[in-house]
Amino acid sequence: MAGGSAIRGSRVGAGPMGEAERGESAPRVLISYWCSNGHESRPSFAAEAAEEAPEVWDCPRCGFPAGQDRANPPAPAKNEPYKTHLAYVKERRTEEDGAALLDEALAALRARRGG
Repeated sequence: MAGGSAIRGSRVGAGPMGEAERGESAPRVLISYWCSNGHESRPSFAAEAAEEAPEVWDCPRCGFPAGQDRANPPAPAKNEPYKTHLAYVKERRTEEDGAALLDEALAALRARRGG
C-alpha cells in the first residue's frame, strides 16, 4: 500500500484549466517552411509577430534548414570532416618548416644525451 499524505486521485496540476484561468490565447498564424528534402513544417506564430518570423527554420524531420520559398529551399550546411591535430599543423606549416623544426628538436635531444 502506498503510504504518505498524498490526496488520493489527484496530482499536481490536475483540475479544470480553462481560458478563464490561463487567459485568452493570442491569435495564431501558421507559416509554411520547406527543406531541400521537400518536407513541409508549419510552426505557428502570434499574429502580431508573423511579420518578424525567421527566414530559415530547422526541419523537424531531417534537421536541414527550411525556407519559406518552396521552389528554392536553402541548401543544407556542409559539415567539415573531423580533422586530426596533424592536419591542423600541416595547414599552418610547410614541409620545409616541419623539417627545420624536426632537425632543431633532434639536435637539442642529441645535445642533452651527449651524442
